[in-house]
Amino acid sequence: MPTFHRAPAPGRVAALVRWFWIPEWRIAPGRTSRQHLIAFPACNLVVEPAAVTLSGPTTRSSHRDLTGTGWAVGALLRPAAVPHFLDDPATLRDAARPLSLPALADPVRRAMNGPGERRDRAVEAFVDWLVATVPAPSDEGLLANAMTDVIDADESIRTVEDAAARLRISPRTLQRLARRYVGLPPLAMIRRARLQRAAERLRADPAANLAALAADLGYTDHAHLANEFRTVLGLTPSGYRQGS
Repeated sequence: MPTFHRAPAPGRVAALVRWFWIPEWRIAPGRTSRQHLIAFPACNLVVEPAAVTLSGPTTRSSHRDLTGTGWAVGALLRPAAVPHFLDDPATLRDAARPLSLPALADPVRRAMNGPGERRDRAVEAFVDWLVATVPAPSDEGLLANAMTDVIDADESIRTVEDAAARLRISPRTLQRLARRYVGLPPLAMIRRARLQRAAERLRADPAANLAALAADLGYTDHAHLANEFRTVLGLTPSGYRQGS
């Protein structure tokens, strides 16, 4: 099975990256490991042995079939970093774009292919490149970061108006921030955050009562929660926790 490591973003790139993630795998010949993902509504910049890709925000679940031996070093970008890579992140929704970034890829690959603390050195190389390449965030970019922080952390936020009030901005301003820095409507971000919480709780407690979980997270009822799971993941909450 693949291993998955997550490293917090150091302070010097904390406004640009939420965290770094590093999967590694060594799959037996002739076998495949399918990895299902509930991606965060954000862009990821990813270095792999043969490519560098920028993936956009997602509206649905995805999977990747892993074979052989491999690794990836990804940065979950915060909204403030996105304009450096994309004028309109919605154009990369549910898609990925290859990038030619040898100044990033070469030191990360050297670190991952070397001995010792490979992952730590790879993240350090990634951080060094970001500091040297991506400008400091604008005030508006920092506000976009605050938007995602509030939506992700505050379970009481259920509507666009809730999030706008929490940030003391208008719903129209919130819509504009989401469009420019995330590429998804803010309501889609709110719904995804709630689904992430539901999935996390099911992983932590597979025996959780689904009706109680739905009520606690603000779904109308169990059917509403189940429909959200089917829409995004293609399976029911029961099916999800059985496969977790």
